[in-house]
Amino acid sequence: MNRSPVNRPAVPLWLAHAFRAQRGPVPWSAVCRGALAAGPALLAGMLAGRTALGVLAAIGAMLAGMNDRPGSRRASVRRLGVPALAGAVGLLAGTYAGQGLTAVPLTLALTGLGLVAGGVSAVGPVASAAGTQLLVAAAIGAGTPAAEPGWQRALAFLAGAGWLLALRIVLPTPGSLTGDFRFDGERKAVADVYDAIAGLVEAVGGSRTTAARAALTAALDHAQDALAGPRLRRYAGSAAERRLHAQFAAALPLAEAATALHWAGEPVPARAAQGPRRLAAAVRNNAGPGPLPAPHRSAPALRALDDALLRAADAFDRGDGAHRGLLGRRRGVRHALRAALGAGGREYGVRVALCFGASAAIAQALHHARWYGQHAHWYWLPATAVFLVKPDLGPLASRVLCRAAGTVLGAVVFAGLAVLLPRPAGLVVLVVVCGALIPIAIRNFAALTAVATVLVLALIMAGGEPQASVSRIGETLLACVLVLLVGHLPMPGRHGGGVRDRLAAAGGAAHAYLLHVLGASGDRPERWALRREAYRTLAEARSAIALSAAELPALARHTEGTDAVAEALERLVDTTTACAVHLDDTGRLTPRHVHRLREALAELEQQGVPVVRLPAAA
Repeated sequence: MNRSPVNRPAVPLWLAHAFRAQRGPVPWSAVCRGALAAGPALLAGMLAGRTALGVLAAIGAMLAGMNDRPGSRRASVRRLGVPALAGAVGLLAGTYAGQGLTAVPLTLALTGLGLVAGGVSAVGPVASAAGTQLLVAAAIGAGTPAAEPGWQRALAFLAGAGWLLALRIVLPTPGSLTGDFRFDGERKAVADVYDAIAGLVEAVGGSRTTAARAALTAALDHAQDALAGPRLRRYAGSAAERRLHAQFAAALPLAEAATALHWAGEPVPARAAQGPRRLAAAVRNNAGPGPLPAPHRSAPALRALDDALLRAADAFDRGDGAHRGLLGRRRGVRHALRAALGAGGREYGVRVALCFGASAAIAQALHHARWYGQHAHWYWLPATAVFLVKPDLGPLASRVLCRAAGTVLGAVVFAGLAVLLPRPAGLVVLVVVCGALIPIAIRNFAALTAVATVLVLALIMAGGEPQASVSRIGETLLACVLVLLVGHLPMPGRHGGGVRDRLAAAGGAAHAYLLHVLGASGDRPERWALRREAYRTLAEARSAIALSAAELPALARHTEGTDAVAEALERLVDTTTACAVHLDDTGRLTPRHVHRLREALAELEQQGVPVVRLPAAA
């Protein structure tokens, strides 16, 4: 007898997220840097007779290692350096506050610091990492008694992070010896853009087109960040760097034409993707593009693709520099203030302040009640709460589950190793191994927590404290309960402010791009810069929406329907790109373009999003 299949309930998104891990090759260069950072920093402190400062240097290197992601050397200066500076400030402030304030004023000071750091974290990924390190280091400074003055502790922390940053800048990465190794991260990022363009062209007319367009946006975002890091000069100072800038600029009209092909949805000849593939290989190998495939000029978007290929080949040969406005985002102090003081920044700041302040108060109460036994420090509970309240690491329930499981696993592993390993040499080796594992473990929050727990417990023991595995498990579970409670507390105003702020930014960027295209301006670099910002803010909104949807129902319901707004904005930006390409080719829009524009704007208006009115000529 035939049996109908049983409909099994799907795994909840928050639970599925806990088991999700990023895929990719092992980042051997980051593994080597991790092995050479925290362990040697600890060893240097021991050999100098300043073990406590060596421990702080190792902690600085460990936290910097968590921000050591693929990318260019120039971009790593901001990605690693800014959080490290914030951590040093937090350690300095925490040390002097812990020495000079009693429990109640100290708790209030830490709560205020949490409010500021939480609001600043809404500005962007680097600001979020800086806010996290500021609070973690402040908790360590306030919750750890020290014989050294605060400025020495801050310098030691900064020295550990600076050592890892120096390794990131100086050491070449595998396969980077072709050409100038200083720009290996930039070269790979730009080559990935051309590969993503080819992938989108190949996917046109199929079921993978939307995913391929999203992959192109991610590749462009990554390349833009890789090329736009801090510099001593205003413009590129070497021929190799100018060539990379020109190659990135040449990819923008190609990406525009490929997006127009995606919008049209009609299959294109297979050879159309060969040109971008050859350009990708040329960037990757630091060589010329060679002969490009014959053009197939049957439609405006294909003609635009062929013209962009010819201009790209010319740019590859000449190596002229790119328009500076294409390399950086148009964001300054005003944008940062709007983000920090907006609905998202206020909501996140209040939650961080409540979690950090309450955890600091509880930790001090347990410390004075001798709950910690022989341990003289109480920073673990507030430091754990900071990581748990941080939304960058996944949905709240997933973060709590991963943190609890990772801490238990790490504490149990360390308890076994502490019995077997000789001291102090075995502890230094353990720190070296854990430092090397962080770039791999960072792909899953539970794995990262387990590795970091072993590393920190080894540092605590190296600093002369007794074994602390059991108490760390208890404090972590207490922090999990606290953050779950605060994370679900009702807040004044409308919830989901972070998602709505990002949607508002995406809507503003989309309308600015649309008005520029319909204004028939001949400033193409300006158009490409506006297009980049429109797609980039849309990708950020998409990520925030996906994260919110994976929360528990009590939180996820606050952002229901925002995915429909993001989809409508995506259709508007895609249609605007198709209009730009068609206007370049014919100087006027077809009825299909106008209809799709009006359709996307009407859909946004139905969703309650303010929209612009199309000019009468459209």
